[in-house]
Amino acid sequence: MKKHLAMVLLVVLAAALCVPTVFGQASGTVKGTCKDPEGNPVADAVVVFMNTDNGQKYNLKTNKKGEYFSLGLSPGKYNVTLYRNAEDMKAGKQLDFVKGFPVQLDENVLDFDQKKNQEAAAKGQGLTPEQVKQMQEQQAKQQKENTTVKGLNEKLNAAKTAADAGDFDTAIASLNEANQMDPSRDLVWFKLGDYYRLSAVKQTDAAEKQKRLGSAVESYQKAIDLKKAATNDKDPNAGANLAAYYNNLAEAYPKSNKTDDAVKTYEIAAQADPTHAAQYYFNTGAVLTNAGKADDALAAFDKVIVADPNRADAYYWKGVNMMARQLCRATK
Repeated sequence: MKKHLAMVLLVVLAAALCVPTVFGQASGTVKGTCKDPEGNPVADAVVVFMNTDNGQKYNLKTNKKGEYFSLGLSPGKYNVTLYRNAEDMKAGKQLDFVKGFPVQLDENVLDFDQKKNQEAAAKGQGLTPEQVKQMQEQQAKQQKENTTVKGLNEKLNAAKTAADAGDFDTAIASLNEANQMDPSRDLVWFKLGDYYRLSAVKQTDAAEKQKRLGSAVESYQKAIDLKKAATNDKDPNAGANLAAYYNNLAEAYPKSNKTDDAVKTYEIAAQADPTHAAQYYFNTGAVLTNAGKADDALAAFDKVIVADPNRADAYYWKGVNMMARQLCRATK
């Protein structure tokens, strides 16, 4: 009997050892809906949960309904930032922010409703009448800006579609309409300069060709003035963006036989964007080569080689100009 009892206890003990361990839930879920100041869902927005204890980040993306959801966030306090899209996240342009949001076990809901936030603030919660007025004026200004930007983008897209089809007149008309909406946007003037310049070469009438080239130069110069006025010294791309404007302005000059103006403008581009100076000096060399100024072209291609010793086409065109110079001397 004792032997049989011992066997039963052994079986019970073995069964107990085989029971799997059950761990308690150690994480929570988060979800919510994101809406813009107009009450519309913000699709493809990025919601970043950052744990204030350990710095761990969770990047969540909203669907077409502006909804986001995630499992597996450890409990704790989180700073939560809403970005309109991934590009704004990279640029640090946040749409909304919540500090110290507590994530607990099970389900946690955090909605971003900017319309409700603004309506609540507009009622003067904690604000003086003057502050409410200022906030309302700012909201109206922002809404006007959003409407303007939307209209300008529509004009830019329409112009690009027309230009891609070779219809530069329609593209030019579209951008002139954009400038009537708001003449302070450098990009609109820049693209208008492009379409005037590209359409000029298609003109059979010499006077019309020169007129369009003149309009291109004026449009580029307007774009440059606006870009310079709006340039932020802290923007690492400011020089490159401004140089691109100067580059296209320089391209308009040779078609009007203004080689010297082209050379001066390419030099400004090179100074504004030293990283790409080799390209601007190469463009200078090309203009001078086409103008038959071999000596000046040689000097330009030498600058290219100094800026980029591995640029093979600079050596080639330097050789072409050396041959042209020798041939010119031999015929004198």
